[in-house]
Amino acid sequence: MTARLVSFEADGPYKAAIRLCEALKGAYIVGAMTKFPDVDWAVSDAPVSYQAALAVMDARARAIRDGGARELVWFLEHPPLYTAGTSAKAADLKDPARFPVFDAGRGGQYTYHGPGQRVAYLMLDVGARGRDVRAFVANLEDWMIRALAAFNVDAGVREGRVGVWVDRTQPGGPVREDKIAAIGVRLKRWVSLHGISLNVEPALEHFTGITPCGIEDARYGVTSLAGLGRVVSMEEADMALRAAFEDVFGSRLMRVASEELVPG
Repeated sequence: MTARLVSFEADGPYKAAIRLCEALKGAYIVGAMTKFPDVDWAVSDAPVSYQAALAVMDARARAIRDGGARELVWFLEHPPLYTAGTSAKAADLKDPARFPVFDAGRGGQYTYHGPGQRVAYLMLDVGARGRDVRAFVANLEDWMIRALAAFNVDAGVREGRVGVWVDRTQPGGPVREDKIAAIGVRLKRWVSLHGISLNVEPALEHFTGITPCGIEDARYGVTSLAGLGRVVSMEEADMALRAAFEDVFGSRLMRVASEELVPG
């Protein structure tokens, strides 16, 4: 058994990092997660600054928590940047001058965001969806795995390594596995912030400015759909993500204007 961290803020005046023991992924899927209310779905065509995204997430999570606003899934791309999770180690930021670096407040360590990577931020009422953090994270993993399967990519989770991985090992060669999707979440009074990032066709070289998710083992790297030889547009990736989300989380995604989130 290994552990991972999810940033969690409860009703009281404190924050905590919940350690989640990993077991067989399917054991944590909540079968009752069906027929939940529709969820707003926004897609931003222009890159969104990290500061603007944080402000939108905080405001929407607060509105869900306190005012009964609808849940939101937000697809976007960021300009090139690095983010540090609550477990980030200074030594893992290898090239701090390359891109802006932001304190994300989510679980996890360092990651890269940039053009060609689909980021999906989820403001979901996890309290109303079973109040089970492990089930929520497992469903995020299953969401990515199902979306990738639409492009004939056999992906999965690995014990001790957060995210979604593909096996690149060649017959008779050394072990090689690459991460294709990252997960980092924060729960604030049972409403989620942050979410996932799927590498469609980002500049993979930009990951060399950090130790992605703190993993230095040369057997484990980073890849993308393009790196696997899959020619996939961002719109095609979005459709696969939308269908997989509805299957896993039991809510329809209903398109709303992204301009209402980040005006101007």
